[in-house]
Amino acid sequence: MADKMQNQGNPIVSPPASAYFITANQDQVVQHTLSVLVDNESGVLARIIGLFSARGYNIESLTVSETEHERHLSRITIISTGTPKVLEQIKRQLERMVPVHRVVDLTLVAHERGHDKPLERELALVKVAGTGDHRVEALRLAEAFGAQVADANTGHFVFEITGRQNKIEQFISIMGPLGLVEVCRTGIAAMNRGPEGM
Repeated sequence: MADKMQNQGNPIVSPPASAYFITANQDQVVQHTLSVLVDNESGVLARIIGLFSARGYNIESLTVSETEHERHLSRITIISTGTPKVLEQIKRQLERMVPVHRVVDLTLVAHERGHDKPLERELALVKVAGTGDHRVEALRLAEAFGAQVADANTGHFVFEITGRQNKIEQFISIMGPLGLVEVCRTGIAAMNRGPEGM
């Protein structure tokens, strides 16, 4: 009773949020997809990779190709992992490089538009060698995954499969016990959904 009377004049204030939890949230490691528009000239890719390696930033996937022939522009898609602060530093440092025209964090743009991720696809060539039941099962599973036969003879298949990264990885793991010989992957190409460009 005394406790109740003592608290009547003083509003109960909850303790402030712990700074530890704020720091922990900011330091959470996340994966982001960056799209970088650059001049298509020799040495550009080496400079960008050098920026990552010199600062210890990790590249999970990297694809590059000329996308605007008349303007001699190439688009580099980089998937990198780090804390939000590190990823922001990467973006700022890329923007300061001379041959770089534009850097877009596709993951952030996707979140702003209400999507979990940007539209991402990867192509893989998967070679599987085997005969008998293993051969039949490999062909059946490839069809279920929507993989095409790019090359074949009596002892092997080379499957061509396109899709999200987790689909590619699942297909490769399933082919493992059926005679997986070799895998070649393109890396991820990505862009955001909607009518707007980069």
